[in-house]
Amino acid sequence: MTANISSAVSLPEKRWLTWLPTLMWIVAAALLLVSITLPYWGMVLQAPQYPGGLRMRVFINTMTGDEDPRLDEVREIDGLNHYIGMQSLYNAAQIERAIALPALLLMAAFLVVAGFWRRRWTWLLTLPALGLPVVFLADLGLWLRYYGQTLDPYAPLSSAIQPFVPPVLGVGVIGQFSTESFVDTGWYLAAGAAALIIVGLFTRWWLAKR
Repeated sequence: MTANISSAVSLPEKRWLTWLPTLMWIVAAALLLVSITLPYWGMVLQAPQYPGGLRMRVFINTMTGDEDPRLDEVREIDGLNHYIGMQSLYNAAQIERAIALPALLLMAAFLVVAGFWRRRWTWLLTLPALGLPVVFLADLGLWLRYYGQTLDPYAPLSSAIQPFVPPVLGVGVIGQFSTESFVDTGWYLAAGAAALIIVGLFTRWWLAKR
């Protein structure tokens, strides 16, 4: 009788746990889709010409200012960067920005497929979304390094500014300019999706070992 009770309790529990990764990965896919509409990274640049600072928000496929229609803040930052010899921000990560939207849609679709199609190899479909937060910051860091290390030697302030590496996160100071960089809402959603993917993968692994 005790064995029957134990079996009656464990069977529904196992069924619930079997569907838990599916639920988590569907939620993770939804988080990725929402993150498309939100910035992944932001920067505030302080300069003497702009007491209130200039703000830039980076989405997966574009970059904007701080929603002020009267001021194109990205173009203003570009103008300041020109004095120290930095290339235009609009030239950065063109390939990444071109493929980002279809790539995220594909990642979300992969998560749904992995959730419902239980095969030994389907966990591989979760890897692109799992690595997205790290890949985004790594790619951003490479571009920032490239831009800071390839300054125009003929720029107006080239003699006063040496090549540098702008920080991906935190505060940086270059001459009269200072920047504060931070991850934004979209990145946190992608990181939350990655956390759900990890829990789902662990749950499936644990069930397979039972």
